[in-house]
Amino acid sequence: MWRNYSAVQFLRLIVRCNNIKQLHQFHAHTIATGLLSLYPRSILTNILHTFTNTLKCSPAPNSPLGLLSYALSVFNSIQNPSTFSYNNIIRAHTLLSSPLPALLLFSRMRRLSIPPDFHTFPFALKASAQLVALSVAETLHSQSLKLGFAADSFVQNSLIHAYSVSNCIVKAYQVFNESSYRDVVSYNVMIDGFVKAGEIVRGRELFDEMPVRDAVSWNTILTGYAQTNNYKEAIVFFNQMLALGLKPDNIALVAALSACAHLGELELGKAIHNYIKWNRIPIDCFLSTSLVDLYAKCGCIESARDIFDTSPDKNMFTWNALLVGLAMHGHDHLLLDYFSRMVQAGVQPDGVSFLGVLVGCSHAGLVREAQKLFEEMESIYGVPRELKHYGCMADLLGRAGLIEDAIRMIKRMPMGGDVHVWGGLLGGCGTYGNVEIAKKAAGHVIELKPKDAGVYSIMANIYANAEQWDDVVQIRRSMKTNKVKKKIGCSLIQLNRATHEFIAGDSSHP
Repeated sequence: MWRNYSAVQFLRLIVRCNNIKQLHQFHAHTIATGLLSLYPRSILTNILHTFTNTLKCSPAPNSPLGLLSYALSVFNSIQNPSTFSYNNIIRAHTLLSSPLPALLLFSRMRRLSIPPDFHTFPFALKASAQLVALSVAETLHSQSLKLGFAADSFVQNSLIHAYSVSNCIVKAYQVFNESSYRDVVSYNVMIDGFVKAGEIVRGRELFDEMPVRDAVSWNTILTGYAQTNNYKEAIVFFNQMLALGLKPDNIALVAALSACAHLGELELGKAIHNYIKWNRIPIDCFLSTSLVDLYAKCGCIESARDIFDTSPDKNMFTWNALLVGLAMHGHDHLLLDYFSRMVQAGVQPDGVSFLGVLVGCSHAGLVREAQKLFEEMESIYGVPRELKHYGCMADLLGRAGLIEDAIRMIKRMPMGGDVHVWGGLLGGCGTYGNVEIAKKAAGHVIELKPKDAGVYSIMANIYANAEQWDDVVQIRRSMKTNKVKKKIGCSLIQLNRATHEFIAGDSSHP
């Protein structure tokens, strides 16, 4: 069907390719018909450019090495490749998350005295950002200044991003502040840098200064509030979006639901859920995960299960949200059932999955089931055991009175025990009155966390139960000497859309 096309018409067809397979077919046709031998430079340059554009519009491939090999074979077949061709091959490498070869190609380009342009530096800076290589970003910054490209807005925005991800927020802001032209992208990149550096206040100040904002601007601040535990501010900000008539997208909805989950704001979370339903917003795996997490944390585990079971799009995080929720609510056998379903569905569990199951087993006293899964973590599932898993097992064995088993496990640990490991053992000693081992466990906890009031309280109770009153006096004296204070417990109750906090000894709520 392409046999009667002229070279110009064929080049136009190449740039219209929508996927890599189609591009391969065109490439093969140019070889079979001899067209490639007549116009090698034009055809190969267009194939490489179309290949890069296709990558930009496609999801991340499963096998990037094969695609990179193809792109390099095309590029290496071009005699004396131009700046345009170098830009495309460097960009292809960054799109396929292969930053080091991208920078090597940039280095070759400079070594061959091929002049870069205002596209070259953003692609090279993206590669340095992927490598989190501050020295490379500084070198590229210096070269862009020398060659007169540093004033270009694309180069400046790329510099801000490269410095931000390299934890050099001072230089990032310097580039931003010295910029003569700041567009919405400039502001968004700088705000994102502040948020990722934990400087949410500075990010919000810059947001308030913006002459024009887009969805990315709002989402960055909202997500930043949620990620920095400023949940109340996140909800206020989300409500501000709605009051201005803005339509939150999935990113904003996920951040708002996360804030509701952490604050126990069930009614607002339900309102957001209803907003999703009324506006027929497609529930992707991120939204379904957030909804499951919300309802589980707010005590509505059945609602969490319903959302999970009816969700067509589930990933590992969605499964984990339900597993942890079931563990929190004490549904131990249902928890084990869903873990089995997860494995049968071909979803690879991670450390959080096992932690949720082990916590559930610990609370239910399912020692054999927990021991079996703990042993299978590395041998069958390839999930490395972390301190939190050992801590959970120490707690489980301690609760079951298997103190000696817990000690043997701790001795076999490849790393030293932390507060949770020794604290789990100490809790078991407290239940079963094993004073001598409790002393050893308490010593380790105090050494690791000297201001932890819980260990002193447990030891005081253990000594009191053993009628060792001198030791009770001694442990309380140690608390005073070390200025250890108990944390005041609190409870939250939501009534008429208002959240009330109750603390121990509180008289403000009659």
